[in-house]
Amino acid sequence: MEEAEFIERPNRFVGLCRINGSIKRCHIADSGRLKEILTEGRKLLVVKNPEGMKTDYKILAARMEEGWILLNTSIHSKIGKKAIEKGVLGFKPKKIRSEVKYGNSRIDFLVDENILIELKGSNLLVGRKCLFPDAPTSRGKRHLEELIKAVKEGYQAFILIMVLRDCSCFETNKRLDPAFSDTFAKALKEGVKFAGFKVEIDKDLNLVLKGKIGLCR
Repeated sequence: MEEAEFIERPNRFVGLCRINGSIKRCHIADSGRLKEILTEGRKLLVVKNPEGMKTDYKILAARMEEGWILLNTSIHSKIGKKAIEKGVLGFKPKKIRSEVKYGNSRIDFLVDENILIELKGSNLLVGRKCLFPDAPTSRGKRHLEELIKAVKEGYQAFILIMVLRDCSCFETNKRLDPAFSDTFAKALKEGVKFAGFKVEIDKDLNLVLKGKIGLCR
């Protein structure tokens, strides 16, 4: 890993960064707006890409007031699977399958053959609350609708939220995406369960699971 300084975001997936005095193109895996994170001068952790790729580096983490926070969504699934293995759902499962086809979507996990789980990562901090989404998400709404359908068909289902900031609770971003928020509330009423957990990057730059987090009341 190398340190970098963010300059600007010319498009959704590319950021210009200053690394060792040179300006480089860096891949942004997170498609959220990240307006309060990707600000000019923000310190980043990046890793060099192999030769032949469209960008020179990929962004891994950003330095915020509370410390480094993860920005690389490509490893969210691995972290979510580890949290499930460690019992974030309230039990330790015997079997976990990833990227399972259900309805018109791919759901992140199928646990013990009858529990469907959709994982979402939240890095938007407002006050002491972590919010999701950071950009309108019709795909996220569709995933919730699939979980509602699954419960009606006899499955158990969870919406699993991974918070990446130092917050005290989770809430949907009603102002930005009321459709997702309404569907989230409907899912809970229809029997989809909520589970949440925190992830931090420690002083040695290791990812650490920091326990469960609940819904804001």
